Amino acid sequence: MRIKTKFGDGIFHICNITLLLLLGIATLYPFLNLLAVSLNQSLDTMRGGIYLWPRAFTLDNYRLIFSNDRFFNSAALSVLRTLIGTGLSVICTIMVAYALSRREYILRKMLNTIIVVSMYVNGGIIPIYLMIKNLGLTNTFAVYIIPGLIGAFNVMIMRSYFDQLPDGLVESAKLDGANEWQTLFRVVMPISLPVIATITLFISVGHWNSWTDNFLYNSKESLTLLQYQLMQILMQTTEQVSGSIGSGADDAILNFTTPQSIRATMSMVVTLPILFVYPFLQKYFIKGMTLGAMKE
Repeated sequence: MRIKTKFGDGIFHICNITLLLLLGIATLYPFLNLLAVSLNQSLDTMRGGIYLWPRAFTLDNYRLIFSNDRFFNSAALSVLRTLIGTGLSVICTIMVAYALSRREYILRKMLNTIIVVSMYVNGGIIPIYLMIKNLGLTNTFAVYIIPGLIGAFNVMIMRSYFDQLPDGLVESAKLDGANEWQTLFRVVMPISLPVIATITLFISVGHWNSWTDNFLYNSKESLTLLQYQLMQILMQTTEQVSGSIGSGADDAILNFTTPQSIRATMSMVVTLPILFVYPFLQKYFIKGMTLGAMKE
């Protein structure tokens, strides 16, 4: 029996390791392929056959993006938006979720219903645009922060986590003389780091990747975000390539203006900052998603 058990465990471990290796390769391959394409000469990439390693190494694709006059200004603006927007949004989400988790709050059920409904129903682009315009937020930095200050999905995750905390924890803090603010910031928040880290990652990635609000509500070049700036570079590159092909330009021009290579380079530029931040939040992320999962 022991021999059969050990043999079965060995087969299980071999199958488990093989499956995880295949899953890891399937997950990493698209990213490594994009990296190889971004470091390969554009004209050579058009021949195909680029997998995990660049065939004709070059940094021209990155030079094209970094040489843009407004690239660093847009990158700094995106970083500023991510830091300010994430910080304010996390604080507001925590306060709203904590209020909705308190059973003594008389508007708890009604507001919970309204927030859940808002996840599936909205007014549409035109009413939202008119509201933002009437509030005077167009062509301002505040339009990147205020409209998305509180997200319904994030509130639900945070509220579900707070619902699972022992009632005696809050009651003991109040018996010691703590008010609601002290209870929230000194008692509840320190033991809620997993779900706070999870929400922080969700919100920061959303701010970093956002570009539609720049397209819809902001026409100032000085307030152009990195994502929107990169999209403009891609559109300009596509137009230049189309014009060059139509006019019979030589291969030297096409060598560093191929949209496929620029697209891969853009993906690497916007992905690397998130990859550097994620390892610091990973240990909280899995636990936060598990403990903060929505309940019936």
